[in-house]
Amino acid sequence: MSRAYPLERMRNIGIIAHIDAGKTTTTERILFYTGRTHRMGNVDDGTTVTDWMEQERERGITITAASVTCFWRDCQINIVDTPGHIDFTAEVQRSLRVLDGGVVVFDAVSGVEPQSETVWRQADRYGVPRISFINKMDRLGADFWHTVQMIRDQLAANPVPIQVPIGAEDTFRGVVDLLTMQAILYMNDLGTAQEITAIPEELLPEAEEQREFLLERLAECDDEIMEKYLEGEEISPAELRRALRQATLRGELVPVLCGSALRNKGIQPLLDAVVDYLPSPLDVPPMIGFDPRTNAERACYADETQPFAALAFKVVSDPHVGRLVYLRVYSGRLNAGSTVLNPVKGRKERPSKLLRMYANRREEIPSVEAGDIAAAVGLKDTFTGETLCDFTHQVVLESIKFPEPVISVAIEPRTQADQDRLNEALQRLAEEDPTFRVRTDEHTGQLIISGMGELHLEVLVDRMVREFRVMANVGKPQVAFRETITETVQSEAEFNRQVGGRNQYARVVLQLEPLPVSSGFEFVNKTTQATLPQVYVSAVEEGVREALDSGVLAGYSMVGLRVTLVDATYDEQESTPMAFKVAGSMALRNGAEKAQPVLLEPIMKVEAVAPDEFSGAIIGDLSARGGQIEGLQPRGVGMQAVRAMVPLAEMFGYATDLRSMTQGRGTFTMEFDHYDRVPPDVLERILMGGRR
Repeated sequence: MSRAYPLERMRNIGIIAHIDAGKTTTTERILFYTGRTHRMGNVDDGTTVTDWMEQERERGITITAASVTCFWRDCQINIVDTPGHIDFTAEVQRSLRVLDGGVVVFDAVSGVEPQSETVWRQADRYGVPRISFINKMDRLGADFWHTVQMIRDQLAANPVPIQVPIGAEDTFRGVVDLLTMQAILYMNDLGTAQEITAIPEELLPEAEEQREFLLERLAECDDEIMEKYLEGEEISPAELRRALRQATLRGELVPVLCGSALRNKGIQPLLDAVVDYLPSPLDVPPMIGFDPRTNAERACYADETQPFAALAFKVVSDPHVGRLVYLRVYSGRLNAGSTVLNPVKGRKERPSKLLRMYANRREEIPSVEAGDIAAAVGLKDTFTGETLCDFTHQVVLESIKFPEPVISVAIEPRTQADQDRLNEALQRLAEEDPTFRVRTDEHTGQLIISGMGELHLEVLVDRMVREFRVMANVGKPQVAFRETITETVQSEAEFNRQVGGRNQYARVVLQLEPLPVSSGFEFVNKTTQATLPQVYVSAVEEGVREALDSGVLAGYSMVGLRVTLVDATYDEQESTPMAFKVAGSMALRNGAEKAQPVLLEPIMKVEAVAPDEFSGAIIGDLSARGGQIEGLQPRGVGMQAVRAMVPLAEMFGYATDLRSMTQGRGTFTMEFDHYDRVPPDVLERILMGGRR
């Protein structure tokens, strides 16, 4: 089967932004103008295609990244509309991992907001080329040039406007295209009637100045443009597009466009920019993996004749077809019904059906090829971040790293009948969401669920009730504290005991040393095979890892330490893996008690936005919560943003307090920033069984 669209005419892009910048509305307009829908969906009315979950429509926010395919200028565009809320950051992260390009949407009034910075950094980490779309140009206080300056200053990026807005706020009626030096005016509310005309007189000086700026930036990146620019030759729009495309792909420049998605202005030029400047699968470097048998590096080229390799980036429980696994195919071709290998687990997998997804609707396809995104039915053992590949050419691609959960609640079923349904629901939700964890508290026997924030857990509990018909009681949110050590110590433990009628013996010496909290945990073995056989080394590591789950101070899991196995003694007759596991666990606990353990708490980056007159009250309140004020920033007309670092434990219920403090006019966003040491007075309260 020959592919309908050649690889160079494919685009895999994500729409990413801060919450409420207009990602979903932009996606809806793209679907309308590309002919995929015949009626524009509206977030406020709950009629959007990509926000299809009941919870998304009720709250007016995106919760899951929805995948849709559309066609423009003879190109196939696979779009992923991602959430803006920090609680659903895993959705953005896994989408960026498998996408080739991104459209970053900014609010023309608010400019660069906290989550804009987060998604920009994530895109930097995965090397995703992007273009910027400054949305909401029709809003009161919209300022295109101020937002461009914020992108330059706060994101350390190199934005180049390729359009100049015609008017702003309620007079916004079109844009000037700086490549063709023509004006595009929108003549009707649907945005379908456009008039391409001469640039209005009053805008000509600004347009010429900005075109000169664009030419200078391109001349710095491209020798051919530099030559023509210095010699004063005419440069055609096609040459400018070619140079701008190359500079965008290399990450040197970020083209900036503007419009108003809600008022249907500026979407067609944005689609043109996606085709003109964002990469096809052929433009991005091949995905590098390794052969699990030899550890040799292997490159996966975007070519359907190469051996098959794909990454599973999302798992969804679909009520109609069951378990869906979203795949990004990096090389080769996958046919429905063929058998492939999951090299991470060494298991065979057989996708019974392949589907092209259109948010929650689907269309069956016989095969999926390199460079494309599809969903597979029938994969039983494949989870997020795992690879599928050919049996003869095995490869493991880099997995996806997700942040640790920072908030927990206890949950219990109301009746015995709910017990089984609850277990099934928790298992299915944990499969879908890598930032959602389930565990049983060994001290209280309670079932504890953990996530990225109050909203995250609220939505998951809501899904349990609606999708899985589980009735459960949910406790108050608790902070996911952590423990670490502050000194390097050596610790020895010996296990010599009769178990089950026979003597069991093991002796281990561990060295514990502190690491930065963000680096988690490392286990190093410095013994030789003669000192301790590998089977016992693995048992020691298992015992150490289990002991890390409950720390010595208050029972919270331990992070930020390196454990080195420096010595051990075993007996050929009496030693067992079980004995070494117990000895490893004992040595870790003994050592942790001597290594000056401390309690850590999650610190959140908070931004509260409200009218100027409430700034003093907000600063006072955040300071009283133990926050460190980082500064103030103007946000649109008469609004101020207060930025602070505040302990998560002090932020529960803050939304209500902020509303009452600002007469209902304040909003806030917060995201996890780092773990920090709990102050001594607070530690004492927690150890006595109280709250922070």
